[in-house]
Amino acid sequence: MTFVWGGVLAAGVLLAVSPWLWPASSRRPRAARAGALARLLDAAGFPRVSPGAVVLVCGCCGGVGASAVWLATQVGALSVVAAAAAASAPLVWLRARRRGLLRQRRGLWPDVCDLLIASVRAGMSLPDAVASLADSAPAGLRPAFAGFARDVAASGHFDSSAQRLKVALSDPVADRIIETLRMARQVGGTELTPVLRALAASVRADAALRAEVESRQSWIRGAAVLGVAAPWVILALLALRPEGARAYGSPEGVVLVLAGGVVSFVAFRAMLRLGRLPEPRRWFG
Repeated sequence: MTFVWGGVLAAGVLLAVSPWLWPASSRRPRAARAGALARLLDAAGFPRVSPGAVVLVCGCCGGVGASAVWLATQVGALSVVAAAAAASAPLVWLRARRRGLLRQRRGLWPDVCDLLIASVRAGMSLPDAVASLADSAPAGLRPAFAGFARDVAASGHFDSSAQRLKVALSDPVADRIIETLRMARQVGGTELTPVLRALAASVRADAALRAEVESRQSWIRGAAVLGVAAPWVILALLALRPEGARAYGSPEGVVLVLAGGVVSFVAFRAMLRLGRLPEPRRWFG
């Protein structure tokens, strides 16, 4: 029952401060923000969330995790490890969401290029061709292009609207497509269609290669998660017993738990690094 009331109290505090964390007035994506955490939020699909809100959520998660482990085991070192793990959970979730969005969108950009080629060859102007993607693009990309359509209709300025579209999409392939369209808009030329066709073929080949490699290396991530989680589950079960709590509460036990936390973190990061493919950088972001 203590956990239930603690969760209710945390939810109440979060709702009380939500008007300052997520103001209703910020309805449009802002310009590109500085800082690693701000860029992570943009890439994860939360351009209106401030980095301070993420820090606050991480702190709350860390406090809840430490309190829960302390109430269950009465082991201070284990509570510190639980606080660190719980505090990093929102960041891990944001990174996983960013990778999932990039993986999902990677297979959609060739279709976007094909739609742009069809619109340009039909005689539509570039602003109209991009705005038409609000209705014809894949469902996951339509909100961003709908925002571009509203923006360009209100301002009539293609360049600034395209810059805001890049912030909303936060994708390396989208940056390349939008920069190609901006250059074609500024300098003109007749090579836009071949360039978009070549870009679509390149993105398709890259997506197919990445999908094959990621499917073969997925066991590395599973082994990393299992190898890190299993010892800590056993440790938690042992700490639930009074004699185990006394042993891990001793100075030797504290050193063992903290050293195990550091070793687990380093090993987990090393295994993930070995099994991760380098993501393309946003050169035009």
